[in-house]
Amino acid sequence: MNSICILRLSAIGDVTHVIPVVLSLQEQLPGTKITWVIGKIEAKLIGDLPGVEFIIFDKKTGRKGYQELRAAMKNRQFDALLHMQVAFRANLAAAIIPAKLKVGYDKARSKDLHGLFINKRIAAAPQQHVRDCLASFLEPLGLKAAEPKWNIPLSQEDHDFARSILSRDGRNLVISPCASHTLRNWPAARYAQLADYASRNHGMHIILAGSPAPFEAEFCASIENAMTERVTNICGKDTLKQLTALLSGADLLVAPDTGPAHIASAVGTDVLGLYAASNPYRSGPYNSLKLCANQYPKALEQFTGKSVDAARWGAKAEFEGAMELITIEDVTGILDRWVSQTHAKCETGKDRI
Repeated sequence: MNSICILRLSAIGDVTHVIPVVLSLQEQLPGTKITWVIGKIEAKLIGDLPGVEFIIFDKKTGRKGYQELRAAMKNRQFDALLHMQVAFRANLAAAIIPAKLKVGYDKARSKDLHGLFINKRIAAAPQQHVRDCLASFLEPLGLKAAEPKWNIPLSQEDHDFARSILSRDGRNLVISPCASHTLRNWPAARYAQLADYASRNHGMHIILAGSPAPFEAEFCASIENAMTERVTNICGKDTLKQLTALLSGADLLVAPDTGPAHIASAVGTDVLGLYAASNPYRSGPYNSLKLCANQYPKALEQFTGKSVDAARWGAKAEFEGAMELITIEDVTGILDRWVSQTHAKCETGKDRI
C-alpha cells in the first residue's frame, strides 16, 4: 500500500488511542503515506506527529467543513481508509474520501448507517477495550494489530511550563475533575476531601487542571474553595500540549472518564480513574485499569436493573447519583495502596517500583 487515510475526528481520548495505529503503520509499512482527517481541537494535541499529513475537519462550520474536505480530497485516491468513527457526521466525511478499501466497525459496533460507508469490517470482539478495538483496524490490511505504544510530540516550552508548576519536593497529584458529560463527574466536595487527604497524609502537591470552559473553571474553583490545604489551580491556563507535559511529569492523575486520563496513560503516568457512569474495562485508562475506583456494576444494576454481563457492552450508567456511588473511602483506599507501592518522584523522572 502506498497511501492510507485515517478518519477519526474526536474525541481526545479516542484520538490518543489512534496514535499506536499510526506508529504501527509506520513500522509495518515504512514509506507509506499516512493522512489523518481529524477534529480541530484534537489536532492541537497530536497534529504534529512526524510523518503524518493532517487534514482538519471543523464540525462547527457545518456544510463548509464538508466542502473544504471535498476540495482537499480532489484528485486523490487512497489504497485504504480506516473509518474509525461511527457518528453520522463522520460517515458523511467518509463518503467524500476516495479509497479502494474502506475499513469500518463490525456489525455489533456499527450505528448511524455506518455499514453503508465501508466495504470491509474489523473482526467482532465482544467486551473489548476501545484501544484494542482501534488497534485491530490494521488486521483487515493483513497487518498485526497495533501494540500499545505512544508518542506525543512536546516542545521544550511545554516541558518548561510543566516544570514551573510541578513541585520538586514531593509527589505531584493532578486532578482533572471534569468530563465532557456532567453525569460522569464526581462531586466537587469529594474531590476537595480527596485533595486535602492526599496533601495531609501523603504530602502531595495538588494541581487542579481543566479546560477554559466556564463550567470547568467554576467546578475547579468550587473544589479549591472547599479545600483547607494548599492547591495550585491552573484550570483554563494551559494548552493541551502543556497539559500533556504536566501529566508526563506528574506522579498520579485522578480523573473520571475523560480525555486527560488517556493522555496520562499514554505518557506513562498512573491514573486513579473514577468510574460509575461508564465501564472502565471498555473506556478506562488503558495502563491503569487496576487503579480505577469501579462502581459501574453497582450503578448499572441500580439504575437499569441489568448486570454487566446482561447489558450491552459499553452501555452507560449516566444517571443522577451514579457517580456518588464512589465513596471517598473507595478512592483514598486506592491512593493509600498506590503510595505504598511507589517511590517518590525524583527530579529526573518517575522512580517506580
